[in-house]
Amino acid sequence: MNDYHTRLDGKRALVTGGGSGIGAAIAATLRAAGAEVRTCDANPDSDADFICDVSHDAAVAAMFEAIDADLGGLDICINNVGIAGPTGPVEEMDPTEFDRCVEINIGGTFRVTRHAVPRFRAAGAGSIVNISSTAGHFGYPLRSPYAASKWAVEGLTKTWAMEMGRFDIRTNCIAPGTIAGPRMIGVMEREAESLGLTADEVKAGYEDQVSMRTFIDATDIAAMAAFLCSDAARFLNGEIVSVDGNTETLRTGWPDDVRVDGVSFD
Repeated sequence: MNDYHTRLDGKRALVTGGGSGIGAAIAATLRAAGAEVRTCDANPDSDADFICDVSHDAAVAAMFEAIDADLGGLDICINNVGIAGPTGPVEEMDPTEFDRCVEINIGGTFRVTRHAVPRFRAAGAGSIVNISSTAGHFGYPLRSPYAASKWAVEGLTKTWAMEMGRFDIRTNCIAPGTIAGPRMIGVMEREAESLGLTADEVKAGYEDQVSMRTFIDATDIAAMAAFLCSDAARFLNGEIVSVDGNTETLRTGWPDDVRVDGVSFD
């Protein structure tokens, strides 16, 4: 029997958005599995190895030059970077905020991958893991740009798997459910304000829409990312793996009489 395993000894990895949250959890888990990991983040106060706004190609190019000097190449790329974007009805949404969400969530994933792939080709193999969301395959009222960007990330995953599979470069995607933590608290508070509900009511709605009635921990996403990059997943390519307790809907359990500017969401 073949001894394929989940160790990542000798692998060189980049985790975007790695200064906090899911990204930091993924970086820690890859390191624990033996990988040499570098992280980037746009937040200058983070502990990331590189401060990089992935929506700017010049900044991404400079980061990869530094990675080449440091690691001599790359074997794993985790496209975790993303922002929540604005919350509200489409007719009230600021186009600039919409564009910024798309620019980072889609454009950042594209730009980083564009620079990672030549390194994978040079190494003879590679693994890309994109981080989407359950919003990448459901409608998500009041979250137009976020949902659109995550659907796009899943489309990129399928496309890149087809483009690069012949070169032993695998592209897979994780669709997290609702992650417990400060970022999701902010999302729920903004939704509560838009809907005239309390934050506790919105939170209960999120829990009710999941079969297991629970939020997910960042370490659950990290464990799946490490698995997808390992030899144990050597024939997994083009897959969208939901780690969410089975999301049934993203309507968030709003009461039947909730209205936003006269529009009913029952």
